[in-house]
Amino acid sequence: QVQLVESAGGLVQPGDSLRLSCAASGFTFRYDVMRWYRQAPGKERELVARISSGGRITSYADSFKGRFTISRDDDKNTVNLQMSNLKPEDAAVYYCNRVDGKYWGQGTQVTVSS
Repeated sequence: QVQLVESAGGLVQPGDSLRLSCAASGFTFRYDVMRWYRQAPGKERELVARISSGGRITSYADSFKGRFTISRDDDKNTVNLQMSNLKPEDAAVYYCNRVDGKYWGQGTQVTVSS
């Protein structure tokens, strides 16, 4: 059974940074492309970033380039999202997942407010 546990969200002020983490289990993590998504209240889920198996290739939605960095640690079965210069519009629940999106964790809440 695939399990995805996101953590390390929180309340920050505009301009602050956060590093989110996702612990994965139930599949061969190192072979999978992993993604971060986010969903704000009343809005559809959107793709934030993705990282290849092995972590050599990363990509981002245009609006996040230069502020967000995705990484992975295959020894720990984790995928991370380093976020900098956070803005109020970044407030959302952030999720990690595989490409198939069959199983979802609870996500981790990021709130950006002054």
